[in-house]
Amino acid sequence: MPYKQPISILLVIHTPDLQVLLLERCDFAGAWQSVTGSCEAGETLIDTARRELFEETGLVVSAAQIVDWQYSSDFEIFERWRHRYAPGVTHNTEHVFSVQVPANSVITIAPREHTQYCWASIDEAVTKVFSPSNADALRQLAGKFKG
Repeated sequence: MPYKQPISILLVIHTPDLQVLLLERCDFAGAWQSVTGSCEAGETLIDTARRELFEETGLVVSAAQIVDWQYSSDFEIFERWRHRYAPGVTHNTEHVFSVQVPANSVITIAPREHTQYCWASIDEAVTKVFSPSNADALRQLAGKFKG
């Protein structure tokens, strides 16, 4: 299996009233997150966001529905996942996106990736996610979309 690229997306999924979708990881019990995923060779960031959204939730949206925050951050890859990257790769660049979906959206999780999902308020979601960059994006969500 080829190594993952150290370039990924974080996609915050929310309803019009800013309920946020969170997914619990299979490989890290109790670790909740928004949709994430590494870019594949030749794939644009928007294409990665659309692919990961579908793979992890079953939701299909157009590229125009995804909001590119024009923001990225670098973080150290957790030791438990470094084997997925080329030797010596220790950091990842994560690009942030969001998408608004109807409150009654049907979610179909990928059972090999996630054990369950929940909808949460932004405040609840911030305390529930394990990733500091995910928590930061959630904090920014209200300012971007309220009103």
